Amino acid sequence: MARALIPGSFDPVTNGHLDIIGRAAGIYDKILVSVVRNYSKAPLFTIEERMELLRKACAQWKNVEIGSFEGLLVQYASEQNVKVIVKGLRAVSDFEYEFQMAQLNRHLTSKVETVFMMTGTEYAYLSSSIVKEIARLGGSVKGLVPEDVETQLRQKVQPG
Repeated sequence: MARALIPGSFDPVTNGHLDIIGRAAGIYDKILVSVVRNYSKAPLFTIEERMELLRKACAQWKNVEIGSFEGLLVQYASEQNVKVIVKGLRAVSDFEYEFQMAQLNRHLTSKVETVFMMTGTEYAYLSSSIVKEIARLGGSVKGLVPEDVETQLRQKVQPG
């Protein structure tokens, strides 16, 4: 069975993330989408909230499972019996960073490969950071994130 891992902070999950997840779900038998606990970032949503938003957003794909982890990505991949990490790319700047990470992961283990997937052109500009900034400034994020995320985001940044 071909299994792949799609890691990310997903704070929050965007339609760009879902583009990559959906396309990967059509290639691999099983996709494990995992929320990374990154201590260098101050997330808006808790790990549990992000996992729940991902579960709802990915419900259409029966071969997608949601998880979370902290620590080394390749160690987690090995523990989950995953040999492929799928990383979405939007621009050359993403490639430079992800290429470096893939090389470091390859240094740590040769048992896990990184596969890069270009996001659809309609999502090339989209990031979780931009979505949060738009929401904080009172703009509409409709069409950028799933409806459940839009609702939760509005409640987080504009309580009351």
